[in-house]
Amino acid sequence: MAQSENEILDGIADLVNEETGLPKESVEMDKSFTDDLDIDSLSMTSIVVHAEEKFGVTIPDEDSKNLSTVRDVVAYIQQAQG
Repeated sequence: MAQSENEILDGIADLVNEETGLPKESVEMDKSFTDDLDIDSLSMTSIVVHAEEKFGVTIPDEDSKNLSTVRDVVAYIQQAQG
């Protein structure tokens, strides 16, 4: 079942918090994972894997390379849940 934008955002914020310790409220739609949140590639890979499990979607490596902002990930998951 497709989830709302806010539900996905909350889930991503939980994953980022668990992986990096960043406060959940710092994960906002227009934040860049690397520039704004300072998340390294290893942590980002872990977040993507956990997002796949949490949201029941598959995010191929080629696609994950293009997901640079929180909004990108939320939109990708929404579309994948379709």
